[in-house]
Amino acid sequence: MLRRLFQRLAELPPARPEIAGRPPAVPAGTRLYAVGDVHGRLDLLEQLEELILEDLAATTRPVQPVLVMVGDYVDRGFESRGVLDHLIERPLRGFARVLLLGNHDLWLRAFLAGEPVGEAWLQYGGDATLASYGVGLDRSLPEAERLAAAREALLERFPPAHLRLLDELELAFEFGDYFLCHAGVRPGVPLEAQSEADLLWIREPFLSWPGEFGKIVVHGHTANEEPVVRHNRIGIDTGACWTGRLTCLVLEGTEHRFLSTGRAERG
Repeated sequence: MLRRLFQRLAELPPARPEIAGRPPAVPAGTRLYAVGDVHGRLDLLEQLEELILEDLAATTRPVQPVLVMVGDYVDRGFESRGVLDHLIERPLRGFARVLLLGNHDLWLRAFLAGEPVGEAWLQYGGDATLASYGVGLDRSLPEAERLAAAREALLERFPPAHLRLLDELELAFEFGDYFLCHAGVRPGVPLEAQSEADLLWIREPFLSWPGEFGKIVVHGHTANEEPVVRHNRIGIDTGACWTGRLTCLVLEGTEHRFLSTGRAERG
């Protein structure tokens, strides 16, 4: 049953990422930690941060750590409010940090703004986010009234700091030979010209594209039971809200490896 929750694709076998026939790299003296889709699992985020800190402490040489989170902090899991609180109040000390926007974060922002997204948002996990803020759904009301009442109640309980966080999330981040975003990119379009819709929502033709993107794309959005490593992309959404496995990609020099709340893997 669990397998049905994941995007199943006929893909090429795993391949080591390459840029123009050479291994991709991040800037010397840095180590990048890229965290996949959290989806309201505060418990897993806290566990993964401990693994990241242990990994950094174990290094024998000084490095500048950079933390990038690829979005979808909310929905599906039951601690969406707690995740946003954590991101605001307890950032990892000493880390440069980039928080990217996911489509679920955009959905929440749009619902708060009164856009007509409520039905789809609730269907894909928004009800869990409402519950985390103490907002219920009055099933006795017609749908439009039910959604309006939920939005009004959520606005009353939604901290201004949470709204600022959602408004300040970035669409993409480039680091060395890597391009990080939530969902992926449109093949054939320069990275600097990618649309917001594709960066947040795309699956095909991105996932099965055999060509190059200009940089290695690191993304979430499409859940697989294991991290997906291809010559042109690395997918790090391992379905945390269902599997209990929140994954972090670690990039240093020309090497890549993974940390996970389920286990640690090496690339």
